[in-house]
Amino acid sequence: MTRGQGQAVLAKGHLMSSKKRIAAVAITIAALTTGSVSVASAHGSGGKGLAKDTVLAELVNAGTITQAQADAMSKKFDEFKATMQANKAAHKANHEARHAAREALITSTLGIDAATIKSRLVAGETLAAIAGAKKDALIAALVAFETKEIDAAVTAGKLTAAQATTLKTNLTAHITAGVEKVKGPKGHKGHKDGKGKGHRQ
Repeated sequence: MTRGQGQAVLAKGHLMSSKKRIAAVAITIAALTTGSVSVASAHGSGGKGLAKDTVLAELVNAGTITQAQADAMSKKFDEFKATMQANKAAHKANHEARHAAREALITSTLGIDAATIKSRLVAGETLAAIAGAKKDALIAALVAFETKEIDAAVTAGKLTAAQATTLKTNLTAHITAGVEKVKGPKGHKGHKDGKGKGHRQ
């Protein structure tokens, strides 16, 4: 074997090693991200964290990645997890706030407390029947509420102007249908529908 051939073999071997290293890291990232990596002792709320640390340690011991790389990956995973949890909490808080705002709007428009409205929905009444002569006022109030939500979403960059226009086009009909729909035994869910299924952030 000539010197040139030897260098070619070494280069090829280095390339294969690099590819294997990259593949191993990619597989690890995918597995840890989806939570599919598991170890025998990984139980309870700390299971995924234990699995992550175990797998990274094994990759370091195998020489696939350095300790510095493992630490950097671990930090990124932790930051990603924290971001996801924060986003989830923010989404839940936003959803609950919007639900409470709708409920307050309905009760103030009808002059009926939320508990009474929910019990009557469970009994099989429609929100339109509960509203009585205030049905049109309720629909108008809900349309205004959802329109404001849509406009806020456009301002926040969550919707385009075209998307907002599409949502507003069918908004009144959609809310009217929800208000007139019989909710049945699942009145608590129907109550939500009765307030209109407008834009959901």
